[in-house]
Amino acid sequence: MDNCIFCKIINGTIPARKVYEDDDLVAIEDINPVAPHHILLIPRKHIVNALDLTAGDDALVGRVFRAAAAIARERGVDERGFRIVQNTNADAGQSVFHIHFHLLAGRHLGWPPG
Repeated sequence: MDNCIFCKIINGTIPARKVYEDDDLVAIEDINPVAPHHILLIPRKHIVNALDLTAGDDALVGRVFRAAAAIARERGVDERGFRIVQNTNADAGQSVFHIHFHLLAGRHLGWPPG
């Protein structure tokens, strides 16, 4: 998508601090972190949000969760715990309309969120 900031990050037009990359996704440091470890996992495929996922995206979503677990292990936050969040539409906090997942860790994450 021409105006999508995440598509621009994925294709290298906009710089970002990448922490993981493979054929299906890119993971970057969030520029406005809400936790000591705040990573965005962004599929390369432009999907607006969870409402636009299809059965063909099942493996992609699984890959996101496996990558998040690997990043959590690599950063040493796996034992204490971490959260994976995906916001869908404005009232849920989605501000970039390219599906992405937040990996949050490094502090106590209260419940309920929000």
